[in-house]
Amino acid sequence: MRTPSRIRRCLLLLALAVASPALAARDASSADTVTADLEDPRGLESLAQKEAALHLPPLSDRQRLIAGPIEAHLSLKRCSGPVTPVVSAGAHMRDRILVELRCAGTPPWHLYVPVRLVGTSSVTIAARAIVTGSVLTDKDVRIEQRDIPELPPGYLDDPTVAIGLTAARPISSGAVITNQLLLGAKAVQRGQTVTLVADSGAMSIRMEGKALSDALINQRVKVENLSSGKIVEGVARSQQVVEIVLQ
Repeated sequence: MRTPSRIRRCLLLLALAVASPALAARDASSADTVTADLEDPRGLESLAQKEAALHLPPLSDRQRLIAGPIEAHLSLKRCSGPVTPVVSAGAHMRDRILVELRCAGTPPWHLYVPVRLVGTSSVTIAARAIVTGSVLTDKDVRIEQRDIPELPPGYLDDPTVAIGLTAARPISSGAVITNQLLLGAKAVQRGQTVTLVADSGAMSIRMEGKALSDALINQRVKVENLSSGKIVEGVARSQQVVEIVLQ
């Protein structure tokens, strides 16, 4: 015959067994309610990614954006209104953007989400050593794919942009060509006959002159007026045209 204590223990175990499924269902329902009250981190990352794409050139099939990650333990209450993505001035770099997500509803909050551009980009490479003052031709450049984070600022993704420009300094073979390494094409060359233009607004005068040095577009250059023999200073406005600087 069972003792009362053993009977009580059996009854307690039976009650717990019956109650366990109900408790588990209640806990699951409570967890679902809590989750529904919080923002989805993956959804916020997607919103930041879409905003970052608006501030970058169209991506190639070799590039993609990675947002976050937003830590799962960072629980944000679901915003009662739309979450607004904002990119502030200075928050945009060549391969990364900091996107601020703002909730102006209830409760108000804001969150900064970093977005990185990863992949490769076409880049212009020096096909051979280039000396200072050389005008680049198609034989001086080639195109390669390089990892974006490793590229220097001002790199050229189109080699045709470099053709016709002048090397401002020596460029070693295999180097990435940037706009800092190049100068615009020469507008006038030393000894060349140019057209001097003096424009006072009411009257425009044109005369022949001789350039005393090389000059790029919008660069100052001294010119000898062939009519008077005087040396004047002007600005190279286009090929063979120098505008006299009126004092």
